[in-house]
Amino acid sequence: MFSWINAAVSVQETCIKHEFPFAFIGGVALQRWGEPRVTIDVDVTLFTGFGNEEKFIEILLAIFPARATHAAEFALQRRVLLVQSSEGIGIDIALGGLPFEKALIDRSSYAEYLPGIRLNTCSAEDLIITKAFADRPQDWIDVDRVVVRQGEKLDWEYIHKNLKELVVLKESPEILERLKKLRAEREANP
Repeated sequence: MFSWINAAVSVQETCIKHEFPFAFIGGVALQRWGEPRVTIDVDVTLFTGFGNEEKFIEILLAIFPARATHAAEFALQRRVLLVQSSEGIGIDIALGGLPFEKALIDRSSYAEYLPGIRLNTCSAEDLIITKAFADRPQDWIDVDRVVVRQGEKLDWEYIHKNLKELVVLKESPEILERLKKLRAEREANP
């Protein structure tokens, strides 16, 4: 039932052992900040910077089985290493290099998921940013759940500033407008 927690603990222990800066994002962070839903994989951002990725990839592939034949090459091209836990749970490791990704990790904190199991997740604001940036239908549902649950505790200035910088890179300004609309709707109908 909690295979994803076992996978997350394994990733976290590996990152701590090797002193890799990391934070869980995606469904793991959503369990903390939004409305919990079934998650079947683990998403984590690992700050590698630019030019150092191979060192991280090599260590991680020695510990976690790859989910693709050319996982290292894929990771270098797409900046996501696709591996799995010993129980077959998918683990997507984003190789962070942008200032936002460094800030996401710097702002992360631990929360208890089960008695004695604490996981390091991104902040609610950074979860909203990453989900909005991904811009998939389920991500917008997740963003709405975080906004509803966290309400006035959210730092909207931080969210808009950082999301604006990212959508410029992606050339998708409509993402920021969609988030502003969602926020206005939630504030009008809490």
